[in-house]
Amino acid sequence: MICELDKMEFYKCKEQINNAGHLEVKAVIEGNNPGRIFVDNIDSPKTGLIWLGNNDGFFFISDEKNKSFNNHINDFIDTVIFPQAKKLKLNKFIAIGNHSRWENTIEKIFEHRHMQKSNQYVYTLTESRYKNTNERSINQEYTVFKVSKDLFENSDNALENIEFLHSTLSEFWSSPENFFQKGIGYCIVYRNKIVSLCYSGFAAENVHGIGIETLEDYQGNKLGQKVAHCVVKEFVRKGIIPYWDCEEVNKPSNIIAKHIGLEKDFNYLVYIFPVV
Repeated sequence: MICELDKMEFYKCKEQINNAGHLEVKAVIEGNNPGRIFVDNIDSPKTGLIWLGNNDGFFFISDEKNKSFNNHINDFIDTVIFPQAKKLKLNKFIAIGNHSRWENTIEKIFEHRHMQKSNQYVYTLTESRYKNTNERSINQEYTVFKVSKDLFENSDNALENIEFLHSTLSEFWSSPENFFQKGIGYCIVYRNKIVSLCYSGFAAENVHGIGIETLEDYQGNKLGQKVAHCVVKEFVRKGIIPYWDCEEVNKPSNIIAKHIGLEKDFNYLVYIFPVV
C-alpha cells in the first residue's frame, strides 16, 4: 500500500529515505522547497515518489527493485494522483528517476502507457570556471535590480507586472520569507515592467537550482545571459554552487549555461505520459 507522509511521519523516517541524486529531491526532503512524499511503508519506507510542489515532475526515489511498490504504483497513479492532477489542470505526468537505475524500471512498469522520452542536461560550476569577463552589456533602457523585499512588495506600484515575480517565486517557495531567507534573485526592468527574471528555484545545502524566464517580446536581446550572470556572480561570491537543468533540445538555455562557464555534470531521462 502506498501512502502519503504528513510532516510528522516524514520527520520520523526522514533518515531512512535515500535522497542522493537530484537537487529537487534533496530540496524537498530538506524542507526548503514544497512537495509531497508518498512511500510504500510509513514506518520503514524503502521506495517513494515525490510530487514537486511546482508540479514540474514526479521523482521516484530509493529502491527501484521494490516489487511491493512497483506492483502498485500504476493503480496508485490512476486512482489517487490523476484525479488530483486533473483538479490542478495538469495534463501530463512527468516521471523522473532520482538515479539512473530507475530508468529501466520506469520503462518497464509504464510500458503500457503512451510515453515520450526526452534527455535533460545538468550543468554546474566551480568558482575557478566562472567566466566573469563574458558578462553581457545591455541597452541602457534596461535596468538590473536585485529581487529585494522592497521590490517584491512594490508598495509604490512602480512595477506594473509585479504578479510575474510573485507567481514565479510562489511556484518554488512556500512563502516570500522563505525565498528571501534562502534564495537569491535578479530581474531586468524595462519601462516599469519586469521583462527578465533569474532566481534560486530549488535549494539544498550550498547548491541552488537556477530558474530563468524572459518575456517572449523581449527574447533575443541577451537579457537572459545578463540576468543569469548577476545571479551566478553572487552565487560564486557566497560559495553557492549553481545547478542548471535544461532540456537537450532547449538550445537558448544550453547556450546561456555554457556562456556563463557552467559545465555539463550529468544527463538523465525524463518520461512523459498523459493524465487521463
